[in-house]
Amino acid sequence: MRRCYGRGAPLRAALYVACLSAFLFFGYDQGVLSGLLQNPFFRDQFGNPSDVITGITVSSYCLGALVGCGINFCIGDWLGRRRMIWLAMVLIIIGAVLQTSAFTLAHLIVGRIITGFGTGIDSSTVPMYQSELSRKESRGRLVSWEIWFIGVGIVLSYWVDYGMSYVQSDAAWRVPISLQLIFAIIVVFVLAKRGREREAAEVICAVFDLAPDDPYVQEEMAAIRAAISLEVQEGAQKYSAVFKDDILKTRRRVCLAWFGLFMNQMGGINLVVYYMPTVLVQNVGLSRNTSLLIAGFVNLMFIVVAGLSFCMMMITILLSIGNENTSSAAIAFFFLYMLIFGGTINVVPWVYGPEILPLEARTRGTAISVSAHWLWNFFIVMITPVLINRIDWRTYIIFTCTNAAFFPAIYFFYPETSNISLEDIDKLFLPPEMQDYAERHNSVGGPTGSDSGKAEVVNEVEKVA
Repeated sequence: MRRCYGRGAPLRAALYVACLSAFLFFGYDQGVLSGLLQNPFFRDQFGNPSDVITGITVSSYCLGALVGCGINFCIGDWLGRRRMIWLAMVLIIIGAVLQTSAFTLAHLIVGRIITGFGTGIDSSTVPMYQSELSRKESRGRLVSWEIWFIGVGIVLSYWVDYGMSYVQSDAAWRVPISLQLIFAIIVVFVLAKRGREREAAEVICAVFDLAPDDPYVQEEMAAIRAAISLEVQEGAQKYSAVFKDDILKTRRRVCLAWFGLFMNQMGGINLVVYYMPTVLVQNVGLSRNTSLLIAGFVNLMFIVVAGLSFCMMMITILLSIGNENTSSAAIAFFFLYMLIFGGTINVVPWVYGPEILPLEARTRGTAISVSAHWLWNFFIVMITPVLINRIDWRTYIIFTCTNAAFFPAIYFFYPETSNISLEDIDKLFLPPEMQDYAERHNSVGGPTGSDSGKAEVVNEVEKVA
């Protein structure tokens, strides 16, 4: 790693480029098919699929990603971060080639599922690594940039689809799909697993260009030792630990991370991302090309910057009137919805999950939390074509209610983690007497850095437990 990029700023820049490229692909792959569903060459190739078949085809990618999270849960710690991401890129390339060359619906679906395997691994690994290799002051901002790049990828896919809609051949849909290969190929990951203590110190020194005896390095290592000692005693390294109601409140923390990405999906975002052109054609009555153009601008709001429930309510009211003018006015609230979503619930759950989870349970806990994104992504993408066709404007009532229900859940159950180191977040969930102990012993050169210090931590945990 250091032979290629040196130390400090160049190495950090390489890490950021790799992570951002991975999430640019993530967004592009999510959005690219949405602009092709109304393309006549695409529809002719695959036999003008019904709403149910369309839902299955689009959502198969999400099922594949859900399986990818399961793969990461099982072997993520064993293979290590970098190898898992390499595996993800191989699967993505295979899947993209299959999709581009598809001549039957089964062929296309298999390609989307395999691409989903890679995306599930990728999406449950990259935010975690970015969090681990960031200072606490900049961690939220850096992970947020990754999620912002999902929006960049979605917007790019819409505009590519729009440009290719003027091509009168199968290239109109094969070229946009094939462009996924570019992002997968250019992703170069130079990340190291922070599993062994000496390697952890080397990574921290290299990324921040510091000497081993620098106070920041010593403080980080002391915090890591204390966290590992506590978490090993509590069994956090076991597969079953993510479901355990231990002193670290691991089960509660996994549930918070999982529910965060549940809210991310059940607010209705993928009705807009995957089916915006379809909505504008069927619910608003616009032409295919005009729908693609407007959808491109609507998704641009994703990356420009709560009132999500209000937006869905206004869309419901305006579409329910059934008048051409009021239906067109609903487009303004699609714009506002994407603007609000892009700056709030889109970003925060991806940052929050890796932050809130214990160090030794972070890989498996992140895999579980990201599985919520793909499980409910699948659910929404699968049912949306049917809802739009069968119940029309009433579809938006569902998301008006879900968005309204999320506010009290966030207010009462989610603690603030901003500007707290990943290792120190354990203290938010420890009993008061254990928090005091951890504060006294988590100092530079303190007893947590020695074997006797680890024993003290273990003894204290046993007393509290």
